[in-house]
Amino acid sequence: MEKWDGNEGTSAFHMPEWMQIQFADQKQEFNKRPTKIGRRSLSRSISQSSTDSYSSAASYTDSSDDETSPRDKQQKNSKGSSDFCVKNIKQAEFGRREIEIAEQEMPALMALRKRAQGEKPLAGAKIVGCTHITAQTAVLMETLGALGAQCRWAACNIYSTLNEVAAALAESGFPVFAWKGESEDDFWWCIDRCVNVEGWQPNMILDDGGDLTHWIYKKYPNMFKKIKGIVEESVTGVHRLYQLSKAGKLCVPAMNVNDSVTKQKFDNLYCCRESILDGLKRTTDMMFGGKQVVICGYGEVGKGCCAALKAMGSIVYVTEIDPICALQACMDGFRLVKLNEVIRQVDIVITCTGNKNVVTREHLDRMKNSCIVCNMGHSNTEIDVASLRTPELTWERVRSQVDHVIWPDGKRIVLLAEGRLLNLSCSTVPTFVLSITATTQALALIELYNAPEGRYKQDVYLLPKKMDEYVASLHLPTFDAHLTELTDEQAKYLGLNKNGPFKPNYYRY
Repeated sequence: MEKWDGNEGTSAFHMPEWMQIQFADQKQEFNKRPTKIGRRSLSRSISQSSTDSYSSAASYTDSSDDETSPRDKQQKNSKGSSDFCVKNIKQAEFGRREIEIAEQEMPALMALRKRAQGEKPLAGAKIVGCTHITAQTAVLMETLGALGAQCRWAACNIYSTLNEVAAALAESGFPVFAWKGESEDDFWWCIDRCVNVEGWQPNMILDDGGDLTHWIYKKYPNMFKKIKGIVEESVTGVHRLYQLSKAGKLCVPAMNVNDSVTKQKFDNLYCCRESILDGLKRTTDMMFGGKQVVICGYGEVGKGCCAALKAMGSIVYVTEIDPICALQACMDGFRLVKLNEVIRQVDIVITCTGNKNVVTREHLDRMKNSCIVCNMGHSNTEIDVASLRTPELTWERVRSQVDHVIWPDGKRIVLLAEGRLLNLSCSTVPTFVLSITATTQALALIELYNAPEGRYKQDVYLLPKKMDEYVASLHLPTFDAHLTELTDEQAKYLGLNKNGPFKPNYYRY
């Protein structure tokens, strides 16, 4: 069987045998179903995104009367291990059922687990992760375990964890430190418990937002130097990696998964196109037809949000700083405005820029009564929520993740998830789309871990095009899709390998 090697140069990516596309057996493989039917710490400016969100609106533990902090509990799983900290280990059975459901909608990850577990391409890998802990992430973690990795995990924000899933992972032997509703002090404590373990040196990082990477870089510099590779999913985390690289402080290679085609075009676009409506509907019960909405940012997330709300009959405005994205919005039929021009009249304000202070206190003061304000970007810096925590304003909790902020004259706005990521704080996201991202993350970890010395230097890299195509191909059998194959003559005419990659790295899909 082929190994991950670099015989044809340090920049070459070679596909092992188990990654070869075999459509004949994939459909049968995918159609199989299981038989079992939340204190400020280190640099607030760096950690702001840590407390944004990504979880289900409903959790078996949401209604629990037990207010005891998990840090104050002594819990053990059925094997006697206490190397975890979750809300309630007794909820593991519920979490296992959710994981089994997720497995059915994550065909590529399950296929990867089946094909590569014999090879164990992650044998010896010690992965420390900081992502959203949901059923979909659990499938990824268990796949990494099946491929030979040891994993320790924390949540990348305070509202994202599904407590029952965290319990199921802890019951299965994964050291998980996370629960829904962590304080910020809890958040950093959980990360440190993952990292600071006697006799356990991580050699790989899987991050979402950059907080884990930053924590190790600042608190454990000697440990950071021994890391073999970093895989980062979010635009915020990638931005931080590029900052480190530009400053000459990035001493390990990193893979930018956020800008991979399979992440940008599927997770960011299609996932948000569906989940924006789910999050808004669950929290506000509002009707979208005729509502005036302003969406700040027309990247892939903004495009998905705009398309969904336009289809529901909303009147959609867009704000943008990039003339190319702005022109795309205009050509797609949206009116491009400055936020100040429409802030008094819109019913909903949605941010998805990855920037800070997109919606300021001045904007919030000018909004009309009952305007809904929410964020679809990774970082909770987009809406200046801190400016609303003043004595003259009254906060009124309406329901979970929904607050009225009331002005002295009686005007109120509806703030969702305290300005954190709406869709996974207040609803769910399509599992199938997360399968695409999770498979991409797994392959990036495998590639960095197995890459020969010299292939990747101390810099930030994009996923090899061949990997993007492989991830996409693994999901096609779900749709009974049949790819056309190039003839030898056609491949020669185009100057391509019949098996890909089919597009150059500079191609924009």
